[in-house]
Amino acid sequence: MGRGELSFERGGALSPAPLPRGFFDRPSHEVAPDLLGRVLVHGPVAVRLTEVEAYGGPGEDPAAHTYRGRTPRNAVMFGPPGHLYVYFTYGMHFCANLVCLPEGSGSAVLLRAGEVVAGEAEARARRTAAKPVGNPAGNPVARPAARPVAFRDLARGPARLAVALGLVREHNGLDAILEGSPAGRPHQSAVMLEGRPAGRDLIRSGPRTGISTAKDTPWRFWIDGDETVSPYRAHVPRRRSAAATSVGEVPSS
Repeated sequence: MGRGELSFERGGALSPAPLPRGFFDRPSHEVAPDLLGRVLVHGPVAVRLTEVEAYGGPGEDPAAHTYRGRTPRNAVMFGPPGHLYVYFTYGMHFCANLVCLPEGSGSAVLLRAGEVVAGEAEARARRTAAKPVGNPAGNPVARPAARPVAFRDLARGPARLAVALGLVREHNGLDAILEGSPAGRPHQSAVMLEGRPAGRDLIRSGPRTGISTAKDTPWRFWIDGDETVSPYRAHVPRRRSAAATSVGEVPSS
């Protein structure tokens, strides 16, 4: 994807200049508010970020996946800054993060919500696609057509954002920094653009949502008044499988 190949359908004048890797070579709670208004592009879909959460490093932040150290699952978080850390949660959803700090640090920012500014038709198709289900006889049948998704809900929430952008397990570790000439950039790669940074007077912060540890740490950042920001939800204990991990909560592996 070259700089001139993306046509923003919404969001007004958004800068297509890529963010440098140094942007992410900082503590996650400093990077997080600066990500608001920036644009993540993956293939034909682009999302302007309106809500994010920061997570710290090993032994520092008990709500972070890296709190207990490096594992095969969280290894990307210990890699170079500016890469995508994509993980599976509750046996149903993928969530996307951007790695911060130098290699070996183990810190990232969770992408919680955004506004689809390009590729709306593709994002909508992904969010409303019927999935095959089984009937008592074991034969696949189609679910009834879902109601149209409101525009504000296309990427409102971390799982929805990942679906709208088409991010799945195979994109874990994808480099989101456009370095050198963009001419050879693969179509399905990801890139972070300058977008239109949110004004400091519009940025709000508060406790992170849905986590049971370090839940009062005010590292959730959002653009005040933006309709795509997801509602805050306090942690509610629930039964989960060993493979399921809530957003930001420490995995058992």
